[in-house]
Amino acid sequence: MSLQFCSFSSGSSGNSYLIKSAKTALLVDAGISAKKIFEGLDATETPREMLKAILITHEHSDHIKSVRTIAKKMPEIEIYATRGTWKHIMKPICEEQMAFFNPGDEFEIGDIKVRAFHIEHDAEDPVGYTFSKDSKQISIVTDTGCITDDIHNSICDSDLIVMEANHDIETLKVCRYPYNIKRRILGKTGHLSNEDAGKALCRIYKENEKYRQIILAHLSGENNFPELAYSTIKNVLEEGNYYIGHNMQLHIIKKDIISAVYKL
Repeated sequence: MSLQFCSFSSGSSGNSYLIKSAKTALLVDAGISAKKIFEGLDATETPREMLKAILITHEHSDHIKSVRTIAKKMPEIEIYATRGTWKHIMKPICEEQMAFFNPGDEFEIGDIKVRAFHIEHDAEDPVGYTFSKDSKQISIVTDTGCITDDIHNSICDSDLIVMEANHDIETLKVCRYPYNIKRRILGKTGHLSNEDAGKALCRIYKENEKYRQIILAHLSGENNFPELAYSTIKNVLEEGNYYIGHNMQLHIIKKDIISAVYKL
């Protein structure tokens, strides 16, 4: 076992993901309560002393809710974010715990290699992450309105991809959201639709057909549901001659629920 992945929560109500090796544990975002994060660590049998860092994707509240609390409770961990993101989350966090990087940077935390890549979202300097150990790789790409060449290149070789499948376009168009919110979500710096997620996966498989675990994340509670996301992406993949079971395992993260632990 090289790497493990678990979602503590995924969606507009809060996001937090665990990446773990045998020696090192990392959190991507802390957008839920510290209590829920510690419950997630306990549920995954992750000792708190293993947790070395929190890596922030961007400054929206559903990604940073408990950063300050955890930093105070665990003064030995580091908080990583881009300089643009730090400008918006300068809460009272000890300077010794603050780590800065730029999109495109590569660095190591414990025995896990990390690469940050720019995502297209309406935040100051948002990023996704790729984690590598022992030739195995996990990528997390959510909160992006489109998949750019840089995102594609950053995640194409991964063995496990956490891919946003935020909304069904037609459902979003007729939902109760105000027009400006719909326009934001549908925009290039909004959120990825089911169909676009499927197309992005087809492009990945066209370039590299390795067998993968695909995990659909950040589903909207208003404009999507698991069965619709699964069937839409399954149909898009099959149109490209890529099949669940043959080319991949396809899973869906449900919001506010600790997921299964996926192992590489």
